[in-house]
Amino acid sequence: LREDLKAESASAIFMDPATGAILAMVSVPNFDLNEYSQVQDISIFGNLLIQSVFELGSIFKPITMAAAIDGGAITPQTVYVDKGSIRISGYTISNSDGKAYSNQTMTEVLEKSLNTGAMFAQTELGKKKFREYLKNFQLDKITNIDLPGEAKGSIDNILNTNIDINFATASFGQGISFSPMRFLTSISAIANGGVMMRPYILNKVIRGDEETITEPEISGTPISSTTASRVTAMMISVVDNGFGSKAAVPGYKIAGKTGTAQVPNENSPGYSDKTIHSFVGFAPAFNPKFVGIIMLKNPQGINFSADSVAPIFGEISSFILQYYKIPPQ
Repeated sequence: LREDLKAESASAIFMDPATGAILAMVSVPNFDLNEYSQVQDISIFGNLLIQSVFELGSIFKPITMAAAIDGGAITPQTVYVDKGSIRISGYTISNSDGKAYSNQTMTEVLEKSLNTGAMFAQTELGKKKFREYLKNFQLDKITNIDLPGEAKGSIDNILNTNIDINFATASFGQGISFSPMRFLTSISAIANGGVMMRPYILNKVIRGDEETITEPEISGTPISSTTASRVTAMMISVVDNGFGSKAAVPGYKIAGKTGTAQVPNENSPGYSDKTIHSFVGFAPAFNPKFVGIIMLKNPQGINFSADSVAPIFGEISSFILQYYKIPPQ
């Protein structure tokens, strides 16, 4: 945890996308197992990466792009005209920086994290297919990881309605919620050639002379391998040319996406002033050893995850690549 950011909490999961094996999972603040009776805030006992749900914001955009590309609605080179904002159902939705960028490809949409571009991709795909792809990514289900208390997220506002604004905000990860474990498992399909694996903690169980080894289990194939490769290339461009540049590791291709999400009010409609900064990515991009997500809740002094979480992801990625002795590409 970067103490200078003064975040309320920090958490991360790293997983092998080829098997679903959880390589590391951590949250802070945490507690001393030897002195758990001294913990005053019982919420610390919970694993918020599995037992809590969040609106994760723009790290969701690669899933929107994967759905629209796989559905044949767009390609990474499809161009739209970004006017900086779009008026829908009486609401105005703008890009995070308030700017208009004119002609932009879908790859540039991810590089600059343009809300209007995600909305364009979703509109081109259509409501019915967008809904189907989110269900194919199993975002309405739990992952069935071998840990207790897994929370089920919600995409009810697009499952049960056809309201334009609900689909618009869902395209960039707002108005829909899921646990970080659920989201990471879904997006790992992009890292793993379109195949999604069930996550697991236990590698094996030994009972006396018997040894039961966990076998990797496919939980779904939401997109084709071709689509996965195309979206991977787009996410590489986010790190090479876009807002994810501070996650770069010299000598390696890192695929990633930044996210800065508003936190809903607890007891009233709308959103608070709090934010969640996040980064999701994988490396080496075309034969990944890991896929990971890092989240900071309400960090101070930095407005966007490009400057807060992306550098942390780069540092951890560099460590993992060296730890596994993966040679530079």
